[in-house]
Amino acid sequence: MHVTVYSTRLYDRQALERSPGFGGHSFNFLEARLDASTVATAAGAEAVCVFVNDQLDHKVLQALYTLGVRLVVLRCAGFNQVDLVAAQALGMAVCRVPEYSPHAVAEHTLALLLTLNRKIHRAYARVREGNFALDGLLGFDMHGRTVGVVGTGRIGETFCRLMTGFGCTLLATDPTPNPACIAMGVQYVPLPELLARSDVVSLHCPLTPHTHHLINADAFAGMKRGAMLLNTSRGAVVDTQAAITALKARTLGSLGLDVYEEEGGLFFRDLSGAGIQDDVFARLLTFPNVVVTGHQGFFTEDALAAIASTTLANLNAFAATGKPLYPVSV
Repeated sequence: MHVTVYSTRLYDRQALERSPGFGGHSFNFLEARLDASTVATAAGAEAVCVFVNDQLDHKVLQALYTLGVRLVVLRCAGFNQVDLVAAQALGMAVCRVPEYSPHAVAEHTLALLLTLNRKIHRAYARVREGNFALDGLLGFDMHGRTVGVVGTGRIGETFCRLMTGFGCTLLATDPTPNPACIAMGVQYVPLPELLARSDVVSLHCPLTPHTHHLINADAFAGMKRGAMLLNTSRGAVVDTQAAITALKARTLGSLGLDVYEEEGGLFFRDLSGAGIQDDVFARLLTFPNVVVTGHQGFFTEDALAAIASTTLANLNAFAATGKPLYPVSV
């Protein structure tokens, strides 16, 4: 198959090239994101391979279909960037990588937690300047604290397992409780109770109409004062303006983000010479109790290899049978 790959970085290309079965298809690698302004570059392709910040709305999908594209391959688990209703109406198949390494994201979440709690980011900067004072770096023992996990799929389950090793009390909320979490002692409670009781709240749910701005002004008002919030799921699960308000009021103790609701114009790019034009994001960076990483939770050798392998498996299955291995439907 002829495949145009969007939002490509060197590591994406290398992972695909090293994966068995790479030679069975023809790839055109592009750094550009797929949207209405770049869709013409898919001319001649039978499939497009996209990532989290590519935009496949009805207009883009219609243009892709007209160009002859019949398959959309997502190099990620989430699919909120695709208009699935439009794809189905056009008869276009959409597939994804349902899981790659739950450990990668769960461990990155833990890294954010420990960084914020023990002020590692501030201590690192101080020591490099010869400042060894401990004022302002006070943390707390994780042992005995209550951690609330919103969403207990594979990543949420893995994060729960990590936190049991710290001796934490674990609460969770999910429409479908995970038996593995129940077996390790996780207590399922409604979201308001979870927010009110948790010292740390970690988000591991997909972005859907129901979870868009799930953590909003009301949610922040219901959180335990001084609690930590972690989001390594999708940016729009958190209302950023409401988070800033809670940080300014000091009701939110700390915030760790690997995703941001307007990250499309920021993440996966080097803007060090251009400056940040997003005023909301720039405001977030002014808080000493906020740590932001650029959507790198997935970024391990193991995860990249798994993403590449599953992507090729989807392409191979579609080429052989007309159906991808891991389809996404409405």
